Amino acid sequence: MRKQVAAWLERPHVRNGIIAVIIFNAIILGLETSSQVMARAGWLIILFDIFCLAVFVSEIALKLFAHGGRFFRSGWNVFDFVIVGVSLVPGAQTLSVLRALRILRVLRVISAAPRLRRVVEGFITALPGMGSVFLLMALIFYIGAVMSTKLFAASFPDWFGSIGLSAYTLFQIMTLESWSMGIVRPVMDQYPYAWLFFVPFIMITTFAVVNLLVGLIVNSMQDAHQEEETLRTDAYREEVLARLAAIETRLKATEQPSHEPRQDAMQSH
Repeated sequence: MRKQVAAWLERPHVRNGIIAVIIFNAIILGLETSSQVMARAGWLIILFDIFCLAVFVSEIALKLFAHGGRFFRSGWNVFDFVIVGVSLVPGAQTLSVLRALRILRVLRVISAAPRLRRVVEGFITALPGMGSVFLLMALIFYIGAVMSTKLFAASFPDWFGSIGLSAYTLFQIMTLESWSMGIVRPVMDQYPYAWLFFVPFIMITTFAVVNLLVGLIVNSMQDAHQEEETLRTDAYREEVLARLAAIETRLKATEQPSHEPRQDAMQSH
């Protein structure tokens, strides 16, 4: 019975149906933020939300029945369990904070969609390598914050008055948000050679380090995809070998009776 339930849950139409409910529930949670919609059809919105929650709870209950204790061995199952459990916390329908956390159910589409799951797995795999890049970024920011504080704090205390303010300003410059007309050009009005500091900083952080992070994530996603393809190929090969073994067993079973009459005939002679 458990194997049948597990096989039913893995069917494409069941998984696609769960994804459809997740998307529908996200739309419902968005409509709940509109006072006009809630005034006109609030009861219907709440009813739909309860229906979606019932579907999620039923799915997790079926998975628990099908897999038993093995359910919690999968990180994605634990993720789904926590996300849905937030909506079942007492007071989740009244406290605004807990009501807002219900939107986390949308994240379940990550575990339900294989391609999104592959992206997240690639990102998690890249985290160890990203740690070294973040450390390098922190060193660059610290050096830049100390230098900019020493150079520009006297004339621009709001931007470079302390190491913290300088680091935040440099972060804004790294994101290229109003970096030229908003910060660099006003600084260059008093310090004409300030571009010698800001341009190399942007080149190092924005174009070098950030692209390095992107490269790590892309490589990890490719490795995850290749590993998935390898597992799929191994599973297909094992299935083919099992079929060949079954065919060989059947051939041996059909050939064995044909030899017995010959042996009896030889004994009679």
